[in-house]
Amino acid sequence: MFVKIFGSAISGVDAITITIEVSVENQGVKFYMVGLPDNAVKESQQRIESAIKYAGFKMPRFRVVVNLAPADVRKSGAAYDLPIAIGILAASSQIAPVLEVSEYMMMGELSLDGHIQPIKGALPIAIKARKDGFKGLIVPMENAREAAMVSDLQVFGVSHLSDVVAFLQNPSTIQPTTVHTRDEFFASQYDFDTDFSDVKGQRPVKRAMEIAAAGGHNIILIGPPGAGKTMLAKRMPTILPPLTLHEALETTKIHSVAGKLQQNATLISRRPFRAPHHTISDTALVGGGSIPQPGEISLAHNGVLFLDELPEFKRSVLEVMRQPMEERFVSIARTRAGADFPASFMLVASMNPCPCGYYNHPTRTCTCAPGVVQKYLNKVSGPLLDRIDLHLEVTPVEFPALLNNDEEETSESIRERVIAAREVQAARFNELPGIYCNAQMESKLLQTHCDISDASKKLLTKAIEKLGLSARAYDRILKVARTIADLALSPNIRPEHIAEAIHYRSLDRENWAG
Repeated sequence: MFVKIFGSAISGVDAITITIEVSVENQGVKFYMVGLPDNAVKESQQRIESAIKYAGFKMPRFRVVVNLAPADVRKSGAAYDLPIAIGILAASSQIAPVLEVSEYMMMGELSLDGHIQPIKGALPIAIKARKDGFKGLIVPMENAREAAMVSDLQVFGVSHLSDVVAFLQNPSTIQPTTVHTRDEFFASQYDFDTDFSDVKGQRPVKRAMEIAAAGGHNIILIGPPGAGKTMLAKRMPTILPPLTLHEALETTKIHSVAGKLQQNATLISRRPFRAPHHTISDTALVGGGSIPQPGEISLAHNGVLFLDELPEFKRSVLEVMRQPMEERFVSIARTRAGADFPASFMLVASMNPCPCGYYNHPTRTCTCAPGVVQKYLNKVSGPLLDRIDLHLEVTPVEFPALLNNDEEETSESIRERVIAAREVQAARFNELPGIYCNAQMESKLLQTHCDISDASKKLLTKAIEKLGLSARAYDRILKVARTIADLALSPNIRPEHIAEAIHYRSLDRENWAG
């Protein structure tokens, strides 16, 4: 007997429908699996045979052929266990489904005792199932809420192979999973554990971070140990505008494909904050592998990528970020597969000014030998620093200020100004798809939206001549100045906006490192 079951494969952050054809014939006793399966799929025979036994059925002792189509797409992982097992049971006439199995997509990894283990990529699979017009999707119970975020699709969570058999023979045994996606999403958007009011002093730094958040600019904080760089960076998501439903869906898809969603999770409601250790490899940062998987820059999509102690990262790791920072996506090319992953992230980096950490410290003496400071700073390349819009020195807060009980400004009040500035930018770029903030402007848009007066041009010319800025740094100053003007709700960029933007180029200053 011949049966068709439908599953799915993940390519990049999207899903592809896979047709699983099962034929059971009474000629021969061999088990064949074709259609470009990897080792994990090939090994499914032993798992399926044991699971079928524990579900109260028998593995047919006939010739079983399983074809995974299309044959030119490589199938990987153990998530095909469930549809293959159901196909074998139906093709061997051990079950007589009341439901038409070809109208349902199903995925799940089987344990030897028949229990169904969670899978990666349930959300993009559900989106594909709805797009292709399937009546429903059968997934492991742990993935049910994740898949149920997709409207107009019935999602059934199952825990055991016998549950799937019972459902196909009697649909009333399992009720579809219901998730109030919008209600849960909007209810948890502002649920943060940290707040800018926790940080004493550091008003100039808070101002710079507000500008970075308002325009989507990259920022680097340079200062001695204990100055509060990490504390400030971790609070950046609390002042960013809330995710839109579209952004949340994009972000959740990436985390779903990477297997980073918690069990029973729904839409990611807060902007992601990723802080990889400096020992990370270039593949782990940008993504890759024989079967391309998203890296940290894609997991930080629509959020913040925090690189603490920037010079400690390997040079090759930092350099591979340069293209994604400009293009806001990363293309992974491999011999057998390729994928494009979105990577529109805000980079927040921090570093000490020197190996001992106390260069330019107001009270402590730097113990580094002559030339060591410049050598340390040179670990971060000029092209990468050019792509960082704001360079800021962070000085330690004096002890009396730490004891001060004065209330600091909250993240909520800062976020209100940031949202107001973003609304100005949204109106400005309304007819330009893919551009949402000032940091995304290219040279042509700079000419249109960053027109400056003669006084501002004169000020900027002097700064460029003195600091020896590159053309890219010039563009960055204009973008930051445009954001400062937006925060002030000023339609024009004034000289004071240009002056403040120039101030945020600490690492371009002559003799900064001695």
